[in-house]
Amino acid sequence: MSKRGENCRDERGRWDPGGGAVKMFETIDETLHREIAEEYGTKILSYEFLGFRELIRSVNDGEKTHWIALDYLVHVDEKLVRNNEPKKFEAVAWFRLNSLPSPVHSQLMTAIRKYEVLKKMYEK
Repeated sequence: MSKRGENCRDERGRWDPGGGAVKMFETIDETLHREIAEEYGTKILSYEFLGFRELIRSVNDGEKTHWIALDYLVHVDEKLVRNNEPKKFEAVAWFRLNSLPSPVHSQLMTAIRKYEVLKKMYEK
């Protein structure tokens, strides 16, 4: 997970499992590989599509945002992971789902509750 820093758009100081936006004419597969490389400086070994979520929320003193999250479980070599965006993230660290740091991104628990594979990891 990465701890969002002062240069992030929102959710500053919160721990986040990573994410990003699809660029025009970029496939989802390309986006996934690019975002992992940009944020964590490593390659994806394998991944599994979990599903999608529609996120409508208020941030930054009531500003509304609307996102479509495409959720993936991504496997990487943990020895190669680093904070590849130190101007954006304060830290990068590993946590078990049943022992998360605080505070976490406002949408993380929604994802954990939605997907059975994550629920099982959280309950261990």
